[in-house]
Amino acid sequence: MRASTSQIAAEMVASVLTVAVGTGDRVEVGDTVCLLESMKMEIPVLAERAGTVSEVKVVPGDVVSEGDVLVVLAH
Repeated sequence: MRASTSQIAAEMVASVLTVAVGTGDRVEVGDTVCLLESMKMEIPVLAERAGTVSEVKVVPGDVVSEGDVLVVLAH
């Protein structure tokens, strides 16, 4: 049986301040996976589903656009 995946994407243009997870980390609903900064506001990006981080696609300092994938979770 193959595990399903989901993607956590940016909801706006922003800079990545911190990445709080790494590959292999387990996350639960509501866990912060990274912190973005836009217009001098810090925006936490939260996991909407529980799972294991299979891929982190950003590093601090990256600039992301709306819809860019930040983290991929396996379920």
